[in-house]
Amino acid sequence: MIRLLIVDDSALMRRQLSRLFEEEGDFEIQTARDGVEAVEANRTFEPDVITLDIHMPRMDGLTALAHIMAERPVPVVMVSSLTQEGALATFEALNLGAVDYVAKPGGTITLSLEAVRDELIAKVRAAAGARLRRRTTRTATGAAVRQPRTPTPPVPETPVRSRPVKTSGIVVIGVSTGGPATLEEILPKLPADFPWPVLVAQHMPAAFTGPFAQRLDRLCAVRVVEVARPMPLEAGTVYIGKGEADLVVSRRGTRLVALARPAHPDYLWHPSVELLGRSVLHYVDPRQIVAVMLTGMGYDGAEAFTEIRRQGGRVIAESEQSAVVFGMPAEVIKRGGATRILPAEKIADQLIRWIQATERHGTEAIQSDTTFRA
Repeated sequence: MIRLLIVDDSALMRRQLSRLFEEEGDFEIQTARDGVEAVEANRTFEPDVITLDIHMPRMDGLTALAHIMAERPVPVVMVSSLTQEGALATFEALNLGAVDYVAKPGGTITLSLEAVRDELIAKVRAAAGARLRRRTTRTATGAAVRQPRTPTPPVPETPVRSRPVKTSGIVVIGVSTGGPATLEEILPKLPADFPWPVLVAQHMPAAFTGPFAQRLDRLCAVRVVEVARPMPLEAGTVYIGKGEADLVVSRRGTRLVALARPAHPDYLWHPSVELLGRSVLHYVDPRQIVAVMLTGMGYDGAEAFTEIRRQGGRVIAESEQSAVVFGMPAEVIKRGGATRILPAEKIADQLIRWIQATERHGTEAIQSDTTFRA
């Protein structure tokens, strides 16, 4: 049985959520009306996973999350609104230690839950076995403080960015559950003059990808943009695929461009990592592609990334050591598609080494540096 604590200030929402999980048959459920009750129930009920609303009386979800992660860390799935305010609060929750989120669409509670039922159940099940990447501790005054798993150097508030230069290759990143915090660990380590563009397919609602790109842009020395229109690919730029659409690469004249296309019905997740990987293979020499598969449920992108390696590209799979959910990287590894298996904190350094060597010495340089290492 999975011990589930449902936290929401709406009595109707608590009843509907309880009914939804009771129908699954393998959940032991307790509810809480606000953050104060949630913190106490985390001590006494000792849940395996928590669903946590953000806006509540007495103690809001973010404050409750900080206390939970300080006292008894447990996987938390945030339940937030599909608004810019909801997106910003969700990213703060992910920084505090939440492993995932479900965005509530508009409408009545019953209809809203039916619209996200399958996603909610899947994410709660995955969260119950997820690895917590971050934890909080209390200061001497009792305030909760987030502690990164590994220290990272401070990033200037206004990073100095180099002028775009012609790119000779592409980095492709696929990521889902646990992705925002993982990307915030990797991308700020890339220098402003990083010589290749980086394309990111992060499974995320459409209302969230714009604020997420803006947040990353403030943290990174490279430029970060959401792909909501055709954009020429430039070095030193990270392209975040628009949520609920697909991110693909195409050619306009002599230039490669990133495009947002309507979500393809043949693919389960969006932006589709599989579709992005295959579009890059169509236009770019495989030896000039570096693909990175990060934390997430399922198998999205596993076939495309394995094909990239088979044709001479390089593929990094995040290791189980750091992945919040090891599903997507594990699928790449199982298919023999991983050139390297690395924890998140080592991925940026590997990207920099590989791409600097390729820029200096050409694709021949990669032949001596593609042996498998765990």
